[in-house]
Amino acid sequence: MNAITILVISLCVLTLAYRFYGAFLSAKVLVLDPKRETPSHKLKDGHDYLPTNKWVLFGHHFAAIAGAGPLIGPVLAAQFGYLPGLMWILIGSVLAGAVHDYVILFASVRHQGASLHQIARDYVGKLTGGSTAIAVLFIIVTALAGLSIAVVNALSQSAWGTFTIALTIPAAIFVGLYMTKFRKDKILEASIIGVALLLFGVFFGFYVQNSPFAQYFTFDKKQLAVILAVYGFFASVLPVWLLLVPRDYISSYLKIGTIGLLAIGIMIVAPKIQMPAITQYVNGGGPIIPGKVWPYVCITIACGAISGFHALISSGTTPKMINNEKDMLAIGYGAMVVESIVSVMALIAATSLIPADYFAINCKPEIFAKLGLVPQRLSELSMMVQENVAGRPGGAVSLAVGMAYIFSGIPGMKALMGYWYHFIIMFEALFILTTIDAGTRVARYILQDIAGKAYKPFGDRKWVPGVIITSGMIVLAWGYLVYNGDISTIWPMFGVANQLLATAALAIGTSVILKNNKKKIYGLVTFIPMVFMLVTTVVADMENILINYLPLKTFNGNLNAFLSGTMLVLVMIIVADCSVKWYGYINKYGWVHEPERDKNLFEKAETTPDLGD
Repeated sequence: MNAITILVISLCVLTLAYRFYGAFLSAKVLVLDPKRETPSHKLKDGHDYLPTNKWVLFGHHFAAIAGAGPLIGPVLAAQFGYLPGLMWILIGSVLAGAVHDYVILFASVRHQGASLHQIARDYVGKLTGGSTAIAVLFIIVTALAGLSIAVVNALSQSAWGTFTIALTIPAAIFVGLYMTKFRKDKILEASIIGVALLLFGVFFGFYVQNSPFAQYFTFDKKQLAVILAVYGFFASVLPVWLLLVPRDYISSYLKIGTIGLLAIGIMIVAPKIQMPAITQYVNGGGPIIPGKVWPYVCITIACGAISGFHALISSGTTPKMINNEKDMLAIGYGAMVVESIVSVMALIAATSLIPADYFAINCKPEIFAKLGLVPQRLSELSMMVQENVAGRPGGAVSLAVGMAYIFSGIPGMKALMGYWYHFIIMFEALFILTTIDAGTRVARYILQDIAGKAYKPFGDRKWVPGVIITSGMIVLAWGYLVYNGDISTIWPMFGVANQLLATAALAIGTSVILKNNKKKIYGLVTFIPMVFMLVTTVVADMENILINYLPLKTFNGNLNAFLSGTMLVLVMIIVADCSVKWYGYINKYGWVHEPERDKNLFEKAETTPDLGD
């Protein structure tokens, strides 16, 4: 199978899924109401609750959910060959990932922008609500660590890449001020300025790298871990309109534009897929991913197929900015579909590299030496991108090399491969950083809710000391893991944690549907993928603990094992508690009934009546 065939099949599958399955969810399962007042209008405060243009919010949501996962996961999973990853991306995103995102976004909007654990408490009970809150905190810390380690590896000792990324911060702040203060609602003008500033950073970065100023933008992995943590702190406490939303919005142009350009490049260059459909590593023993193709392909490729992290965004920043319920299909289901296209592109770029070169980039030198492979074009690629790309595990560098190689095949572009490489590094880092800022903010919301039970002022999201303290605690937690870990320990834990949260979110989503839709059979749209994810993640988590972490006999290994075990227990509690509720709904009413109203159900949470109201 060639790259063009893979691309065309993927686009057709995902487009048809959005058109028909997305419409089915909107009309039959969730039943959107365009006339219903959304939380952004009812609770408008100009800080968190703010009615936002559909496409601006799509840009924010897409940028927030599309972190390193859709880029890095498929690249790492290419170890198994191109076919397992491709099948999981397409099937998983259509039947699980997009449904997961859409249902949770809808439930949160109907709960006045409530967080996932608040929805769980109201629909299932206090046990599930509390377990979800604790699980989310554990999971989001590991998720942010997993996302951050990829950008740390990509920017290490790269003045060009670091300068380019650093420039995006003042660019986003300027665009935020431009859209809200200087030229209010002049979105097109702000978009042009923002994209121009991003491109300027890529091209001027070449001169920075070759100047005395390069020393001020050259950092090792430890330094970058600290810098990322500092950025995450400030991004989580500043108003959403100043940094988070404009950064995500202008980043979305770059992200979607780059993917579109890559699609065009694939059509023009028609790169040959060098990696076989299935490799010998499907049975385990691979140099990048230690386990077998199942369950690890479903764990490694998370965000491109299904990601629990998306539930935090769908019940975090996005629902507070939905202008009209009819916008939710494009934002909830549509953004996930676009992210899946990103994953397919990443898979194509990685598998277009010669396998020996692919493994030389993604493995540490001592591990690659044991494979008995001889790199064929590695030195040439390093010279062309003006960076040493050998022994740079994590997936980001091999993806950038693969994409730059495709772009350089376009007539007249070969001499610009170095620029293309660093452009892709910026492209990848923006994916990651926009998730870090939104994710840290969401975690801060949850920690404030929990702390507010002990000391009421913490529950007030406008109380500055509470905002600073809780944001600092979240940043310190994931920053510690990044500072002391590496891709081989953090990414498997991130993948399992991410998919455990997806399992919990699907269980909660099933409860939402069963309680409020008169046709209980519609609960299967979330129940079936939940069962698959539960089995997959339990197997992977146990393998991580018993094979990857405990044998290390180190503090960090034991810590990773403890975190993994804790998350597993919490998710099992959530699923068990939800199962009791499901039995009650179906046993009492059967598979089809007209739901009774319970007007007092959400009074304490200051939310609206049931979804069926």
